[in-house]
Amino acid sequence: MSTTPEALRAVATRELRLWMRRPWQAGLPVVFLVVAVSLFPLGLGPDPQVLRHLAPGLVWVCALLASVLSLPRLYEQDHADGTLEQWAHSGHPWAALALTKAAMHWLAHGLPLVLVAPLLVLSLGMQEPAALLVLVGSLALGTPVLSLLGGVGAALALGARQPGMLTLLMVLPLAVPTLVFGSAAVDAAAQGGSGRAHLSLLGAFLLLALAGAPWGTGAALRLATE
Repeated sequence: MSTTPEALRAVATRELRLWMRRPWQAGLPVVFLVVAVSLFPLGLGPDPQVLRHLAPGLVWVCALLASVLSLPRLYEQDHADGTLEQWAHSGHPWAALALTKAAMHWLAHGLPLVLVAPLLVLSLGMQEPAALLVLVGSLALGTPVLSLLGGVGAALALGARQPGMLTLLMVLPLAVPTLVFGSAAVDAAAQGGSGRAHLSLLGAFLLLALAGAPWGTGAALRLATE
């Protein structure tokens, strides 16, 4: 019988193999983010002042949607191929397994959004270095929260007739504070402020999500296998 660290390493390795088998799935959130942000200048017009003013909110909304679109599939295959049943019989902590799964989801879907977002706000005319740094920091704090909350939603929706829609309906309202404080931090930095207060709140949300979401996800997964 494997130890818990070995089991967590096996979960991470399996996720890496799945990405390598289907790299296009890992790239879809980035493609969605780029396409969605690129559409706004067409709808709002080419006025650079308008685009620069709206850039923090636009990029954060599109990053939020890009991140949550990948959530319904988080445990779908694990449920279908019996992986969850193996977890149930392994005796390893559900919360640790769920936390590993959320971490791998963030590395595949959240981190690329953090890296691409500065290029998109630059294309919208927001060129202040401080605002770009705050944007990266806010997304680095906010996108892990979305992966953790998404794990809870995806686990609760297992077995439902419309799991994808149900997951989005559960996760999006919970993600509103992350969206509000993330975009406010970038906007404050773009206006000459520091955005530190908003980043602190995002950090507090991340700690709360780390403390609670893996346990909630684990409980929902355990119920799904009973």
